[in-house]
Amino acid sequence: MMKSTQVKKTFVLGVLFVLPLVAYLFFASGVNNFGRLPIMTEAVEELPKNESAVVLANKISIVGYLGSDLSQRQVNMFNLNQKIYKRFSEFKDFQMLMVLPKGAEDQLAKVMQELSAIGDVKAWRFIFLTPEQIQIHFKSLQVPERLDATFGTDQVYIIDKALQLRGRKANEQDKALYGYNATEVSLLTKTMIDDVKILLAEYRMALKKNNQYKDL
Repeated sequence: MMKSTQVKKTFVLGVLFVLPLVAYLFFASGVNNFGRLPIMTEAVEELPKNESAVVLANKISIVGYLGSDLSQRQVNMFNLNQKIYKRFSEFKDFQMLMVLPKGAEDQLAKVMQELSAIGDVKAWRFIFLTPEQIQIHFKSLQVPERLDATFGTDQVYIIDKALQLRGRKANEQDKALYGYNATEVSLLTKTMIDDVKILLAEYRMALKKNNQYKDL
């Protein structure tokens, strides 16, 4: 009986010693594997000069291309506002940036008036470019998607402060993820939110390392 008790004590002590070690190795591994959001494209072009003086450099940007027919993507904007913008808009260097063809100004004003009736939209950013400028900028993302006939897409993209496109590399279970379909609420909720969090944490860790931590 005493031998059995001693074995149990040894087992319990062993578990108490091993579990913290396993947990440490697991989380240490997680830092290496998940501590950085993968870079999909290293050199996205800066935005052309625009009346709003909006730029990508030194910002964490969610970039979308709405096209000239906003009736197709009003729901996308609602989804992004509710799931992404509301969660991250208070971060200093975060911006929600939408690119549109020139001539869509009146449509946008109407859509934003409707969105503002159900939530804060003051920090959304918009620029209006020629179709040629939109195509050139979109091409610089080097993504598999293409713009439609309105010069828009349902995909939105995460671009970091160094003008690098971030996403997810392909693995055994999933294909590479360059952008996030704004029509899919579950994708925004389960995947995009996590990816933006990872990128924000990455910058916070860099600031802490350099003793320069402050709210992004």
